[in-house]
Amino acid sequence: MRPNIVTEAGISTRLNQWWSSTPFITSGVTIICAAIYLVCLLIGYDSYAEICFLPSAVASHFQVYRFYTSVLFHGSLLHVLFNMLTFVPLGTELERIMGSVRLLFLMFLLATTNAIFHLIVAFLVDYNPLYHVSYLVDECSIGFSGVIFSMIVIETSLSGVQYRSVFGLFNVPAKWYAWILLILFQFLASNVSLLGHLSGILSGFAYTHGLFNYLLPGPSFYSSIEGLSMLSVCVRRPGFILCTGGTTYGQLPTHSNMSTPPSSLINANFLRNISSWMPSRRTSTVQTSTNQEQEDPRFPGRGRTLASTGTEPTAREASANLHARLLDNSTPSDLLTNSQHAAANTVRADATVTADQTDTFDEELKKLVGMGFERTQAEVALAAADGDPNVAIEILMSQQD
Repeated sequence: MRPNIVTEAGISTRLNQWWSSTPFITSGVTIICAAIYLVCLLIGYDSYAEICFLPSAVASHFQVYRFYTSVLFHGSLLHVLFNMLTFVPLGTELERIMGSVRLLFLMFLLATTNAIFHLIVAFLVDYNPLYHVSYLVDECSIGFSGVIFSMIVIETSLSGVQYRSVFGLFNVPAKWYAWILLILFQFLASNVSLLGHLSGILSGFAYTHGLFNYLLPGPSFYSSIEGLSMLSVCVRRPGFILCTGGTTYGQLPTHSNMSTPPSSLINANFLRNISSWMPSRRTSTVQTSTNQEQEDPRFPGRGRTLASTGTEPTAREASANLHARLLDNSTPSDLLTNSQHAAANTVRADATVTADQTDTFDEELKKLVGMGFERTQAEVALAAADGDPNVAIEILMSQQD
């Protein structure tokens, strides 16, 4: 009888699996930042005053290019290493939810708004009538950490969790997570830009509260970019995720009425929108019509928050159900067949279900494959989730952690 021997993969194998599961834009940004640092190190370039974000230079000489050059350059090996190790899991999750082109646009938007907030706060502090603090306008800031802080706020709001772990030492309320990280980094590290990180937090809250909705293009914009012939090589890459979006079924954290036109920012709702930047949380159900369900432009592709309650199975229950089924002697194809038979029986038993919903399984499977997941694993996860694509995504992502 063949012994049951469990072998553990080596470090190189794990690193290859981890990197191969990283989507296209996330891995591309990581490679670009690392390559820029290595080139600067090899040629001895250290004139960071020419490319860093310097509020006085931006205001006096209108050097807008500093908005983006300051994001890509880093000052030391630990700086770029720590930033990229933090960015990869955040970018991977958001890219699988939003799509590759949409995430790239989001990072461009965050880099721009971070710089604008940085400028505003620096000059407000410098020219306030009570006490002048002039060093902020002459502070030179570089690094990707401002965008990372924005993504931390967005991912925390998207997950819907109530608590977050700080370095695995203690848990804090999720609404204060980014602020606590901001304070800890100021005490634990030297030469840290307080205003650069603060601007990232402000941009993240502004995005999650819907204040940038009027800056977000529609799905046709992303589809037209994906359809460009010059980008066909990138689109065909295994890690490239199409911006197919998704349907909002449950609740998403929101603090503003999505149906309110952009002009509401300057009317009676102005004070409410400004106060909504504070990290308080409340949820409102996204209203859907009987014929067409609305899509949240901030979080496309996400069916519901991870902490939403209801009759649907949670990710933990679905994962346990998946493991229980895998322990059986049935093959993945058997699971798929059983799931399809169950769906067919449901259609025959319930007169309110339409016949078109029998093809939902295949459609959701194609979406999962288009998001970069392996087809066999997607079939098993979707079958274990009883056809729920959101639970299937959570199962697949939990297996890759």
